[in-house]
Amino acid sequence: MSELLWTPSENELKKSNMYRFMQLINKRYSQSLHDYKSLYAWSIDNIPEFWLSMFEFAEIQASGELTPAIDDVKKMPGAKWFPNIKLNFAENLLKYRDDQTAIIFKQEGHACSKLTYRQLYTEVSKLAASLKSSGVQAGDRVAGFMPNIPETIIAMLAATSMGATWSSCSPDLGKKGVLDRFGQIKPKVLFAANGYCYKGKEINSLDILSEILDEIPSIHTLVIIPYINKAPVIDHLSGAILYGEYLSAKSDLTITFDSLPFSYPLYIMYSSGTTGLPKCLVQSAGGVLINQLKELILHTDLKREDTLFYFTTCGWMMWNWLTCSLATGATLVLFDGNPFHPDPGALWKLAEDEKITIFGTSAGYLASLQKAGVKPGKEYALDSLRTVLSTGSPLSEESFDYVYRDIKQDVQLSSISGGTDLNGCFALGNPLEPVYRGELQCRGLAMKVEAFDDVGKSVIGQQGELVCTAPFPSMPICFWDDPDGENYYHAYFDVYPNTWRHGDYIEINQHGGIVIHGRSDATLNPGGVRIGTADIYRHVENRDEIVDSIVVGQKWDKDIRIVLFVQLAKNVLLTDELKSSIKQTIRDNLSPRHVPAIIISVPEIPYTLNMKKVELAVRKTIHNEPVLNKDALKNPESLSYFEHLVELT
Repeated sequence: MSELLWTPSENELKKSNMYRFMQLINKRYSQSLHDYKSLYAWSIDNIPEFWLSMFEFAEIQASGELTPAIDDVKKMPGAKWFPNIKLNFAENLLKYRDDQTAIIFKQEGHACSKLTYRQLYTEVSKLAASLKSSGVQAGDRVAGFMPNIPETIIAMLAATSMGATWSSCSPDLGKKGVLDRFGQIKPKVLFAANGYCYKGKEINSLDILSEILDEIPSIHTLVIIPYINKAPVIDHLSGAILYGEYLSAKSDLTITFDSLPFSYPLYIMYSSGTTGLPKCLVQSAGGVLINQLKELILHTDLKREDTLFYFTTCGWMMWNWLTCSLATGATLVLFDGNPFHPDPGALWKLAEDEKITIFGTSAGYLASLQKAGVKPGKEYALDSLRTVLSTGSPLSEESFDYVYRDIKQDVQLSSISGGTDLNGCFALGNPLEPVYRGELQCRGLAMKVEAFDDVGKSVIGQQGELVCTAPFPSMPICFWDDPDGENYYHAYFDVYPNTWRHGDYIEINQHGGIVIHGRSDATLNPGGVRIGTADIYRHVENRDEIVDSIVVGQKWDKDIRIVLFVQLAKNVLLTDELKSSIKQTIRDNLSPRHVPAIIISVPEIPYTLNMKKVELAVRKTIHNEPVLNKDALKNPESLSYFEHLVELT
C-alpha cells in the first residue's frame, strides 16, 4: 500500500456534504452505509436512485416529474435521462441573488475586482435582453473567443438563459484552430476580447478576428470587450459592436429563463484535434449540471462559505466545471495571465489575499513550482486553504510530497481525472477517506469505472483500460454533424460493446485508489508488454537536470523500442554519463523493460492547449507520418525539432 499522507478528522468527516448525503441515503432507502466504499457500491448498484437523490440534494430547480431518472440503465449509448422534466442551466447558476461575492477577478498585473451575486444577475439580465434583440433563440450557437474574465461567464449565462448553446475557445488559439472549431458549429453571435495579457505583454486579437469573420459568415454580431485597450478601433470589423454599447441600458430587468428538456444542448466542447478536425462534443444542460454538482458538492465538499479557484482558460473543461460552482452560492476566483508573473508565487499571493479555501491547478504547474524551488507554505499565509486539486495529467508521487512538504501539511490533495468528453471526472477526491501518495482517492459516485485487461476482463491490482460499464448523465448527447451517431459510437464504444472506453491506462487497487499510467493510445509495447508513459515521466522529471520529457514507442527491427526525449535544464548537457544515470534511475525504480533504447535532447516538448503532452503527434512525426492539425497545439513549432529525427539510431 502507498504511503498515507492525510486523513480527515472525525469532525471534518461528519461536517462534509458527502457524509450528509450518505445519511440521506441510509434514511431514504433503509441502508446502513458507513464509509465511502459502501456508498460507492450502493451508487453503482442503484444508479437511478442515486441520481434521483442527487437531484434533490443539489436542490436543482426544475419542473415536471422526476421519475424515471433513466429510461434504461442497461442501454449505452442512447439512454434517456430525466425524460419528464424541464429546466434551465443558467437559472440554476443564478438562483442566489444577494450581496455575497460571486466572482473575484484577478488580471495579471492589476488589482482584483469583484461582482456580487446580485450584480451578476443584473449584468446577465442586460446581456440576455441584448441577445434577444439580436434574434438569438433556443438552439442557436453563441461563442466566446475570450480570456478567463467575468464577461465570459456573463455571456455564457445570458446565452444559455434562452436555450442557446455556448462554446468557447481561449484567445491564444491560432486562427486555424478557431476556424476548425467555430467553423463547424456556425455561431450566430461571437463574443471576443480585443486582446489578452501574458507575462507582462499585451497581445492584440483584432486582426485574427477580422480573418475569422471572413471565414465564418454565420456570425452576424461580433461583440468586442475592450480588455487591453479601452477604446479599440473596430470600424473594419463587419457587424462589430463594443460590449458597453451592446449591453442593454435598461435597469431592473428580469430574466425569462426558457424551460427546456433535461437533454437540451448546453455546451459544444472539442477534442484536442491533433489527428484531424476536432470532434464537436454536444453536452446536455441537465447532464452537465447534475454531474458537475455531484463532483463539486460531494467530492470537493464545496459549500457556500468556500472560495474556489481553478487555474484554467476558457478553452479547457475546467472553466465549465469552475463556473458551475455558482449553483452552490460559493465564491469563484478567476485569473487571467501567466501564473509565474511577476514571480512564481503569484497565484499563492492571490490565495493568501482572497483566503482561497479550494485551490485547483494542473500537475504541470505543481511540477514547475517544485523545479523553481517555490515554497508557498513558508512564503504565504495559507490558513484558509483546506483542499488542493490537480488535473490535466497524472500527478507524480514527488508532487504529492511537494504539496505536503512545501505547501501545507494539513490539506486534502485531490488528484482528479476525467475528460472534456464528459465535462467531468471518472476519479476524484473524497472527504471521507485518506490521501495516499501517488493515488487518486476514488472512483466517482455512480460511475461504474473498471480496468479491463487485454481480453476485456475487469481486474484489480493490475493495469488496464479505463472503461465505464454503465451509463452516466454527462455523456455527450451526440457529436455535431454526426446524424447517424457513427463517429460517436466509434469514439467510445467500438472496442467493448455497451461499454465506454475512455483511452486512459489505469490501475485500481484493493482499497479503491486509482493510479493513472497515461493514455492508452500512447502506451508503449516493447516485446508485447504494455507500459504506461506516466510511470517513466514520474522518475525522469524528478531529476534536477530534466525540465520536461516525452516518451514514445518507435517501430524498430520488427518490434517497438522506447525513445525518450528530454528537455534539459539550463547549462546541462546530455552526456553519456547523464544518459546512463537516467537509464539506471528508470531501471531501479521501474524495470529493465521501461529503460529507453535511446535518449535524445530537444529544446521543447509539445503540448495541447490544455497542457497535455502529445505523444501521438511526436510518434507520428518520428515515423514521418503527417500530423494533420498542428494548430491544436499550444506550441506547434516544437514538432519541428522531431522532424529531423526520423532515422533515429
